[in-house]
Amino acid sequence: MTEAATPTVFIDNDKVRVTEWRFAPGAATGWHRHEMDYVVVPMLDGQLKIVTEGGKESLAELKKGVPYYRETGVEHDVINPNDFEFVFVEVETK
Repeated sequence: MTEAATPTVFIDNDKVRVTEWRFAPGAATGWHRHEMDYVVVPMLDGQLKIVTEGGKESLAELKKGVPYYRETGVEHDVINPNDFEFVFVEVETK
C-alpha cells in the first residue's frame, strides 16, 4: 500500500482553506476531486507525478515559491517521485 501524503490545515474559514501537504518519497494524496479553485505554492524545487483519468501520468516540475492555479473540478492523484520529502502549501478559495 502506498503511504499517504500528510495534510495540515492552518486556516479554514468562510473565505479560504490553507493546507500544508507533506509527501514522503513515494507518498500520494490518493484519487480526489477539487471542490474549490486553488493555488499551490511549492516549498522547494522538485517534481510531482500527476495521474489523471484513465491512468495518464505526467511529471510536473515545480520551483520553490513559484505558485500555480487550478480551477474547481480537477481530478487526480498526486505522488512524490523524488527521493526526498516534498512539501507544498495549497490555498483553496471558497
